[in-house]
This record gives sequence, C-alpha cells and structure tokens, in this order.
Amino acid sequence: MSPSWIDAPLLGFDTETTGTNVATDRIVTVALVHSVGPGRANETVATWLIDPERDIPEPAQRVHGISTEHARAHGMQAAPALDEVATILSDALSREVPIVAFNGGFDLAILENELTRLGLPTLSARLGHDIAPLIDPLVIDRGVDRYRKGKRTLTDLLAHYGIEQDGRLHTADVDVSATLDVLRAIVATHSQVGASSLADLHREQISWHRTWAENFNQFLRKKGRTPDVNVNWPL
Repeated sequence: MSPSWIDAPLLGFDTETTGTNVATDRIVTVALVHSVGPGRANETVATWLIDPERDIPEPAQRVHGISTEHARAHGMQAAPALDEVATILSDALSREVPIVAFNGGFDLAILENELTRLGLPTLSARLGHDIAPLIDPLVIDRGVDRYRKGKRTLTDLLAHYGIEQDGRLHTADVDVSATLDVLRAIVATHSQVGASSLADLHREQISWHRTWAENFNQFLRKKGRTPDVNVNWPL
C-alpha cells in the first residue's frame, strides 16, 4: 500500500480573534504548527501576537485570555505579522504540504479579509489558485460519521476519539496540536480518509460541507431563524 499523506509533513493553522465576524473582526494571535509525525516531539510551533488596533471585547478575552492592554503592549503590527504568516502558508501549499485547520473556513476567511484590508496579497493571490489542499477535521468528522448525535466542538471530538488533552484549549498553539491529534485519530478510525489522495479529500470535503450546511440551513428555517450558513467550503 502506498504511503498516506498522514505520514508526510502537515502544517496546522489557527487564529484567535476579536470576534466571530470574518468581515469586520481582527486577528489577535496566530499559531502555525509544523508536524512530521504523531506527538509533540514531532511538532515545531511558531506563534504571533498581534495588536488588533482596537479593543478586544470581553467575550473574546474570556475565550482566549488576551486583553486589549496586553495585545497593545506586546503585539506586533498586523501587516508584517500576517504577511509572514501568509508567506509560510503559501510556501507550504505550493509544496503540497496540506494546511490542517479546525473549522478552517473561518480562519482562512478572516485571514484573507485582513490581508485585503492591509493592502497585502491574499493567500489565494499568492498561490494563483484556490486555497488547497486544506484538511478540516470538523468537516471530515461530519462527513464520515454523519448521523452521530451531539456537538462537534474540538473539545467534543477530543472526547469522542479518546484523546487526553494537554494544555489549555483556545490558546492557538494548543488548539492546533489538539486538531492534529483529532485528525490522526479520524484517519486511524476511518481508513478511507488516509487512503484518499489530498486532491480527492479536498473535493470530498467540499461535498461533505455542502451537505451539512444545506441540512443545517433547513433546520434553521424550521426554527424560524435566518439560514445563514455558507454552503461553500472553505471560502
């Protein structure tokens, strides 16, 4: 059997932000984790703390623990930080090293919007094509185990796959390491995921996300709420 992409290098990616609106919120931290195998000994972590040049609302501070004052005093300017992040991401993708991100559509959308706001080339512009290959354990888990009940937060998936968590979630680098753990557990449980090529897996995720999003929007309509989930993945 030919080697799987899961045994090759992966680049984990996560952001912590001022909020959940990808069009108007700002990035506060970024973590990139280069992984060459299971376990923390095989990971190289790079993190950026960024001054969002606006107040970080209390709900966001409660999630990631970074105050406006701390970001202002110790954070980098957004433009050089995010240019560096985008350069590393585009370099990895151009070498067919997949980006791994939990609910990655959010992180990519806010990054692309930030780069545009700052007058920097977007990730897709740097690549000259769509952002791929991207691997999103949330999308894959919904696809391969569609009818399982319950929530699917990162904490829930760690519990479902029996992974012991080491560190405080909602710290970007810890979240990335946990996401890589979940991805490896999914591949161990659902062998067809590891057997897929990266190109096929990317296409499957587009389809899995569309199916989930259309069903979720239907659910929202039935509840009398606005169906506002984007059916396109990752952007």
